[in-house]
Amino acid sequence: MKRIILLFIFLFVLPLAIYLLCASEPVKIYSDGQGTFSIPLGESYDYTNILVKRVVDGDTLVLENGERVRLIGIDTPEMHESNKLYRDSERSGQDTTTIQKLGRRAYAFTKNLAEGKRVSLEFDVDRHDKYGRLLAYVYLKDGTFVNAEIVRQGYASLMTIPPNVKYADLFQRLYREARENRRGLWR
Repeated sequence: MKRIILLFIFLFVLPLAIYLLCASEPVKIYSDGQGTFSIPLGESYDYTNILVKRVVDGDTLVLENGERVRLIGIDTPEMHESNKLYRDSERSGQDTTTIQKLGRRAYAFTKNLAEGKRVSLEFDVDRHDKYGRLLAYVYLKDGTFVNAEIVRQGYASLMTIPPNVKYADLFQRLYREARENRRGLWR
């Protein structure tokens, strides 16, 4: 019995522990929703050609590999009950119902723009946020810069968090133009 336990440790537990310690990316554990979990050992993804499976809200996507992507540099109104919704309401003076309506509009715009489409991701200095989401600039296959297009069409405010500031000046210009021309949420 002792030999079986030792064999199990050397064949399964030890290699897994070494992998987890040496992985350059945070380890993701996926569930099929029916109690089966998997750790995609050794898988790497081609972030230059990956499908946007679902849009969560105006600034967050889910990729075909299950990873969530937070779009760098932008912030859209909340559409779900959350602490951020109440903070935004206090900060802006708008009621939560109004913010949620704006959030649904931003979500619809982003969904129409990116859901079901293949994209490429560009990373900045930080690759993940404190919630484990990928932080990225996203491009459609036709070259459309998703983060910038959401701002340009007036569906996002700016959220610049150093050190991820590569396109901060571009976003600032697009944001100003969208507000001045009353596009999207600024109507």
